[in-house]
Amino acid sequence: MYKNENEIPLVLSTEDVAKIMNIGKSVAYDLMKSKEFHIVQVGKQFRVSREIFLRWLNGKEVA
Repeated sequence: MYKNENEIPLVLSTEDVAKIMNIGKSVAYDLMKSKEFHIVQVGKQFRVSREIFLRWLNGKEVA
């Protein structure tokens, strides 16, 4: 688990999101597909920037 924000990778995978939120991979996958925040899809893999994800997680507007 990450001890602080600086240890979190700049670009998060579905597995990273699952670890941060303490949820299962399938729930994290559904969250990444939900369009709650901007993601990048490469093939079947999803990525989200640390900044965008943390803003969303902290309840700040994500543009």
